[in-house]
Amino acid sequence: MAVYTDIAFDDLGAVVAAYDIGAPRSFKGIAEGVENSNFLLQTDRATYILTLYEKRVRADDLPFFLGLLEHLAHHGIACPLPVRTRAGAQSMMLKDRPAALLSFLDGLSLGRPRAGHCASAGAALAAIHRAGAGFAPRRANSLSLAGWKRLARATLPRADQVETGLAELIASNLAVLEETWPDDLPSGIIHADLFPDNVLFLEDRVSGLIDFYFACDDFYAYDLGVMLNAWCFDPTGRFSRAKAQSLITAYARNRPLSARETAALPTLARGAALRFLLTRLQDWLDHDPSALVRPKDPREFAARLRFHAGVGSASEYGV
Repeated sequence: MAVYTDIAFDDLGAVVAAYDIGAPRSFKGIAEGVENSNFLLQTDRATYILTLYEKRVRADDLPFFLGLLEHLAHHGIACPLPVRTRAGAQSMMLKDRPAALLSFLDGLSLGRPRAGHCASAGAALAAIHRAGAGFAPRRANSLSLAGWKRLARATLPRADQVETGLAELIASNLAVLEETWPDDLPSGIIHADLFPDNVLFLEDRVSGLIDFYFACDDFYAYDLGVMLNAWCFDPTGRFSRAKAQSLITAYARNRPLSARETAALPTLARGAALRFLLTRLQDWLDHDPSALVRPKDPREFAARLRFHAGVGSASEYGV
């Protein structure tokens, strides 16, 4: 379960006192998410998600994240809406951590999305990019090239403990990406973490988009690179060209890609694979055994990094 910080009955009383949400009926930790502690709170009025922000989410970034959710919801994106406190604040402090109460969205995430689901998710990503264009605050991507270099310095000395040759794989791809990373593509607010567990479906329809806590300013097409990694490999690690084609085609139907964006997709997908390899590697190496969360295996993204490093052009993604 994704719970790093336990919430006792007295703590829940502080939440109920801070918000005008009615009387609590049930409260429990939930398994979704690996960065924060999440709880499902049901009252006699509605159902909510209570999130305590841990690890990589800084309190100074919360106004950006929560303000973005309010902006996107106002522009028709099915995302969680922050519930304001009685005093009008977007968040509160709980157990010495910043916390927010969010509206609950119906739907299920998919363990094995089909090509049609990939198309729906690609269209939803384009909708985020269009809606986010009017959001004025800005936040740099802390997990782009500079962040990768920082993570590499912290993990390379121990990387081969996880997989022989992993340190060389990381170092060599980082060097290539430093030389080839684009510097002038269309950019704006991106999700940066739109994995299948962050997209909710009711039947084949997207019913909700969640976990915007890596949202930032970066290339729109980089978000597609993230999704190529997250949606287009099967459990055996085999890449699905059909899923990639469905994803990109649906996205481009809603937000056309420039020729430069299309040409950059292999590099962007390679960078996204390195990003998730490095963060998973750090979590794997520095795992707190007392945390009720099992870190994800970084070797999955080592294999995806090798795949994208061998892609010669975006046509191999079905473009």
